[in-house]
Amino acid sequence: MTTLQHTMATTHRVFATGVCGHTRYVHDPLTGLTHRTEDLITLGRARLPGSSGARWPTIHPGELDRDVPVSVCWSPLVRCNLACPHCLDDKTVRELARKDRQRIAALLGESGVLAVDLSGGEPLLLRDLGDLAATLTSAGCVVSVTTNGWHLQRRAEALAGQVDAVRVSLDGPEADSHDRWRGADSFHRAVAGIRAAVAHGIPTQLQVVLMASTRGSAQRMVDLAASLGAQGVTFLQMLPIGEGTTLAGAEQLTDEEAAATVADLDIPDAVTVRLRTRDDAGGFTVVRADGRVWRNDPTADRITTLRALTNPSDLALTGMDGSA
Repeated sequence: MTTLQHTMATTHRVFATGVCGHTRYVHDPLTGLTHRTEDLITLGRARLPGSSGARWPTIHPGELDRDVPVSVCWSPLVRCNLACPHCLDDKTVRELARKDRQRIAALLGESGVLAVDLSGGEPLLLRDLGDLAATLTSAGCVVSVTTNGWHLQRRAEALAGQVDAVRVSLDGPEADSHDRWRGADSFHRAVAGIRAAVAHGIPTQLQVVLMASTRGSAQRMVDLAASLGAQGVTFLQMLPIGEGTTLAGAEQLTDEEAAATVADLDIPDAVTVRLRTRDDAGGFTVVRADGRVWRNDPTADRITTLRALTNPSDLALTGMDGSA
């Protein structure tokens, strides 16, 4: 895992905190990183200086002696208004009804998971997104939303009181490069959404799938984040999962190539840059739209279904390779 951090603003935001034995740790819903800390901090949801992560070393969640993951990605829907060729989602998965989504949110809240990233599909298509987030935060979870940004501008004001962070997917630093992947007008809609989220005080970062055809714009993506007031950029190594399997041969970078790209960046102040390698993604837990628990294999080359989520113990890591 590569993380390059510069000084962030001293504003406070919400983190998730926990303890295993003598190890205290903090999960950042903005970056998705877990940190080890020696500080005496309140356990659970805690408001801490936004720059705190820069002081604490990162720790892979798999190093913690936990029964369930620190964080999970929950994709409560597969519907999306865009059709990205590198999408990880399986569009054949059946979506649960609204009452069943609420049941899944309650189970996640009871499970001991500290952080939930609401993804998709496109989560801002859900009218009950705020209700799901409220169930999770009232149970003590921190909640982030990963979105393509198309509907973010109109929903930013409401989200400011519902979620702890927003991650916006971008594939290029200008309309031509981004829209080639995600469709006409998607760049301008996403940028307007980012501006609105920042204006409403939502901790916001860019998420960029790092591919052979996009690595050359990495510096401009970081510069764009700074100009928009976003607090960070996470570069995601492309995973050969879902629809992205057809692009993998031409677009996948090695972890070494990806690390070299990120190491060469000139990072502005107030921006955190992270590289999530395929090794980092190994063992990560996903709850898909059908309410089943899935987990990346150790090399993140495929995702395997485990079981239906019917009680909190269905998220248990026992017998599984890796965790996140």
